[in-house]
Amino acid sequence: MPLFEIETGAHIIISWAADEAAATAVVADAYPGERVVRLTRRPRDTWVISKSALGLSATRERPCNTARDCLSRAAGDKLHAIRLYMHETGDDLDRARKVIESTMVMGW
Repeated sequence: MPLFEIETGAHIIISWAADEAAATAVVADAYPGERVVRLTRRPRDTWVISKSALGLSATRERPCNTARDCLSRAAGDKLHAIRLYMHETGDDLDRARKVIESTMVMGW
């Protein structure tokens, strides 16, 4: 089954679907108020997110593991996880926010 990238006004959804109509139906089911603004069939059956594109490449420690731990300890509370991450790493608010939000997007 092909992998599709489906963009709406507020989301980018990655989903397997039989065809474009089925991919569009994914959006209608999950986000009925949104319309598809771009629909792309991915050339391969995997999806890769570049850590450098998210600003996560030049760190002393693997930020995803630390961020995942902070999110887990904060029970998914983003603001609390950001505070924990700042405390654990010494990073500033902006960097901590980016790492926590990126990790949430990647699926912690």
